Amino acid sequence: MNDLKPPVRENGIELEYDLNEPPQKVWRAVSTPELRENWLPKEALANPDAISVTPGEEVRYRLRDDAPPFLESTVTFRITPNASGGTSLRIIHELDDVRLRRTAKAAANNNGFSVMRAA
Repeated sequence: MNDLKPPVRENGIELEYDLNEPPQKVWRAVSTPELRENWLPKEALANPDAISVTPGEEVRYRLRDDAPPFLESTVTFRITPNASGGTSLRIIHELDDVRLRRTAKAAANNNGFSVMRAA
């Protein structure tokens, strides 16, 4: 692990691992469906295909909870070579369901229409 602190995320987590395996091997594990199935089952995926891919560097999947309210999230795997010849693997899991964005509360001073009632 390195001494850099990952950014604070409100609706997610970010983890970083230094692995002894070469980047090509880690890339196969996170991007090949048969190998990915060992640690990220297709039942957890909203779609079995990645939603974005930068070959050898980053792959992003859409997940869906298996229980109500079936919230959706994204998990991103970023792969970079490390100084020891292995791999730095950063896993970013963010809850970003569209239903959560709709219910976000506006700030009290947002200059929006306000209703005033007499007491």
